[in-house]
Amino acid sequence: MESTAARPMRLVLVTDEVPRPGLAGHLAVNHAILSHFAARGHEVIVLLAQPRLPWPVQRLAPARLEPASRVRVEGRGLLRGRGWIAVPPRPALRILARQALGLLPVGPRERLRRRARAGEYGLVDAVLGRFLEPAAADWAAARIADLAPGAVLVDTIFRAPLLRDPRLAGTRSVLIAHDVFHRRHASLSARGLRLHPASLTREEECGLLRLARVVAAIQPEEEALLRALLPDRRVLCAPMPAVPRPRPPSVAREPGLLAFVGSDSVHNLDGIRWFLAEVWPLLRRLLPGARLEICGSVGRALGPGLPRGVRARGIVPDLAPVLHRAACAVAPVLAGSGLKIKLLDCVAHGLPVVTTPVGAEGFAPTPDRPFAVATDAEAFAREAARLAADEAGFARRERAALDYCALYAPDRVFAALTEAVEETG
Repeated sequence: MESTAARPMRLVLVTDEVPRPGLAGHLAVNHAILSHFAARGHEVIVLLAQPRLPWPVQRLAPARLEPASRVRVEGRGLLRGRGWIAVPPRPALRILARQALGLLPVGPRERLRRRARAGEYGLVDAVLGRFLEPAAADWAAARIADLAPGAVLVDTIFRAPLLRDPRLAGTRSVLIAHDVFHRRHASLSARGLRLHPASLTREEECGLLRLARVVAAIQPEEEALLRALLPDRRVLCAPMPAVPRPRPPSVAREPGLLAFVGSDSVHNLDGIRWFLAEVWPLLRRLLPGARLEICGSVGRALGPGLPRGVRARGIVPDLAPVLHRAACAVAPVLAGSGLKIKLLDCVAHGLPVVTTPVGAEGFAPTPDRPFAVATDAEAFAREAARLAADEAGFARRERAALDYCALYAPDRVFAALTEAVEETG
């Protein structure tokens, strides 16, 4: 159980999407941070400076963002009611058009999506982030100044430019890094992907990070890297927490069943396409009855024609029915940086994960860590087949995965962030 702050205060998070678990890693981390501080008695205000809503009207209750009514959401140009927010008519039409694209077959959908995105970003395969427009930064800075919070939390370097505003000169600011973006940019570019922004250097990122008083990295290796790059700033680590969700006794793990969880972000698509092309045929030869269930929007992006034994379930409201039945999970991460949040989702459900060195990066080392790390397709297939077929080891690996979550208890992973936000003076 989380403790209560001695002096409740008002906090502001500047972002562009309503934080919520289950859809994307950064949204889950933001949701966990807000939940943590709301549970400690603070008032938390989410400012959507450049709002990105999945639908023209978004209900807030499903996002579980109002513990004890301490969290509220505001946004530039948004309409707001009790428990909902909405966009004006013109942005609503763009949102509906984007949703309509999702109904098309994968080929035409991706061509149209790329064409629509080209008007804003050029011809790119992925958008790492969108910097605040000057009008949005001015709105956010003015609203923060009016709210006079005890601290402002800034969601990544892409919102950091608002901290240049002189109205925020005396405000305690914490930048939630989520990633070291110049490393992610280099990693994805090396895979041949075209990105927006087209260039992002170490010097450019450091300049944006220095706009905040405190920088919160998402995993220890990145904390160490940012400490070296920013000797004049306070750098701390605030990973995603993991709360165990034990398997009910009435649910049995199914030998041969594997799970993959991921959004349709470019590194997930890159990884699962490699897995299906290079690993899955080898795995099926080793374990002919192997089955794979793919959860998340990544399945829709893959389109039809999946290999035999593979099922795309789409976005599921609760991962437990899949992860409690699976024998193991796979996380074929070939590029990127940060902490791979979906691995923690799997571990929290008692599931071991086969991944790559990139996927395992940043996780706490322990003698019985619930990750099998494979460096090539053959090793990946071999490890996945072994874990999926070894019924005798299911219970032991499940206990190890659930025990691993103790390293990611909310009060533990957010201790340094809590101190930075709540310190007096």
